[in-house]
Amino acid sequence: MSRAMETRPRLPAPPRLAHLLAEGPLALFLDFDGTLVEIAEGPDAIAVPQGLAGGLQRLASRLGGALALVSGRSIDNLTGFLGPLPLHLAGSHGGHVLAPGGTPLREAEPLPASVAEALGGYAQDNGLLYERKAHGGALHYRARPEREEEVHRFAAGLAADHGLATKAGKCVIELVWPGADKGGAVDLLCREAPFAGALPVFVGDDVTDEDGFAACARLGGFGIAVGERNSAAARHSLASVKDVHAWLEL
Repeated sequence: MSRAMETRPRLPAPPRLAHLLAEGPLALFLDFDGTLVEIAEGPDAIAVPQGLAGGLQRLASRLGGALALVSGRSIDNLTGFLGPLPLHLAGSHGGHVLAPGGTPLREAEPLPASVAEALGGYAQDNGLLYERKAHGGALHYRARPEREEEVHRFAAGLAADHGLATKAGKCVIELVWPGADKGGAVDLLCREAPFAGALPVFVGDDVTDEDGFAACARLGGFGIAVGERNSAAARHSLASVKDVHAWLEL
């Protein structure tokens, strides 16, 4: 699991969505795994709730289009589970951002081939799952949680050798290009219509979502942490994926 943060009192529930919408324009940035779908044993083992894609499109209409999915998954992977969505999509921790219709707003380079080969070889030799992405590469160790420290050391060393950054999550660590984070995706989108001028709110469950929470706070909004993990940057919390769906009125 992700390294535990300092224990803090549980954060209060967020204001009702209808209340926020009544106060003015609202922009929502939503994580995927652990927020809209339950965490599974592997990235391909998730169960997507029936009607989720349609519910997200209806929510986007209520927001005047100011809804973005911001995930560590690649955009191709997201749309593989949800189908083509007329939404703003930020994949690879913000390294790849598309407007509805597929217009690119940001796209990082793929990892060097030597890095991808090193990650794949390490995963094969150590009983881990290597997830190859268009703009990164992830080592999943949910099946071998006792290897966490070793996996993190290997990833950090490989990143340092190649001028890359690491992103740690729940039983996963990923190598990405520096600057590819969810806060950067929020900053980018909040300069664009229809997000510009709206109250930004980020909903997420993992360590990588802290960047999104912090970006929204800098822009006058806030973050909503999902689950039991304590958050350093969120202002509110929801207990579960089910509670997220209820709050979003999906």
